Amino acid sequence: MITWHDELPFDFSDPAVSRVFTGTSLFFDIETTGLSPASTSLYLIGCAARRKDLLILDQFFAETPAEEAAIMDAFFALLAQYDTVITFNGDRFDIPYLRAKCGTLGLADPFAGLQSVDIRQRAARIKSLLNLSGLSQKSVGDFLGLARQDTCTGGELIFVYEEYTQTRSADALSLLKLHNYEDVLHMPALLPVLSFCALPDGAFHVVSISGNEYTAMDGSTGHRELFIRLQLKEPLPARISCNYREFYLTAFRDAACLRIGLFEGELKFFFPDYANYFYLPEEDTAIHKSVSSYVDKDHREKATAATCYTKKYAIFLPQYEKVTEPFFLENYRDKKSYFELTCDFTESETLLKRYLLHVLRLLAGPHR
Repeated sequence: MITWHDELPFDFSDPAVSRVFTGTSLFFDIETTGLSPASTSLYLIGCAARRKDLLILDQFFAETPAEEAAIMDAFFALLAQYDTVITFNGDRFDIPYLRAKCGTLGLADPFAGLQSVDIRQRAARIKSLLNLSGLSQKSVGDFLGLARQDTCTGGELIFVYEEYTQTRSADALSLLKLHNYEDVLHMPALLPVLSFCALPDGAFHVVSISGNEYTAMDGSTGHRELFIRLQLKEPLPARISCNYREFYLTAFRDAACLRIGLFEGELKFFFPDYANYFYLPEEDTAIHKSVSSYVDKDHREKATAATCYTKKYAIFLPQYEKVTEPFFLENYRDKKSYFELTCDFTESETLLKRYLLHVLRLLAGPHR
């Protein structure tokens, strides 16, 4: 077994870094010869810990598959000193892989009782918000402007490791070490991406609300939008710009601007208990049975779910869940609904926050 140790200065000033990467948390990343723990070997484990303002890096390398248990023992001895593990896709790969290996060797679960922070899984919640092409560690690192020397993938390194076990090539060893070293080195630098997760979780307050008219892409004028400025509780490390249907968001550092397209016109409010209503075709509205005696029977018919409505002309906000009531529809089976833009809404911190969370979660994805 070969071990490597390094100590580097690191900037812990970013709020997400200082909040998540404490003295009791340990980053780690593993390198294997495949995905299945039953038929592949574990050959390298890299770790990163914090000691004051230093980043402490340790790597445990199995020169042959026979040293797999030795590097696991070395890693578990280090892991026992921490209460939290931080990984990139560790919840789905690294941790289950090591647990399976422990089961084969008759070892206790080393992760029992530990907290886990998986950067990839958290970034998956906001993939659309960041306009990420993928969710690899490299794609998230590229978004944050991180540069790497290593150009190999984990799959390519399987053949490099096989070469090393046969030749003890110094070049092969260097490639294996560098890939894992940079994975672990850059993982703490990925933590600022978690500041974006705080946005759809409500880490903001409203600074101002105003109305605006704009010209659409087709050149038509007179379109209305609501323009909302937000103050963010955690500064964002990179600029974002994204949209989802009527919603458009830009954000950077501690400020965000949200534009919401408004609908001005006539919409329908559907009564839920249509059996108690009559529909008046000439007036295109429904009335309750309690007042139907005032209408000639020839001018009314039993309402159905699709005809049991009244109409209202106003300025409305769109929503894709029934967040705010009463809600209005263009047609009965529409999934998108609307609610009226009123002073009661814009002046209510509770209603406004609930709606903004809905919009920001739509923008974030990943359901889009």
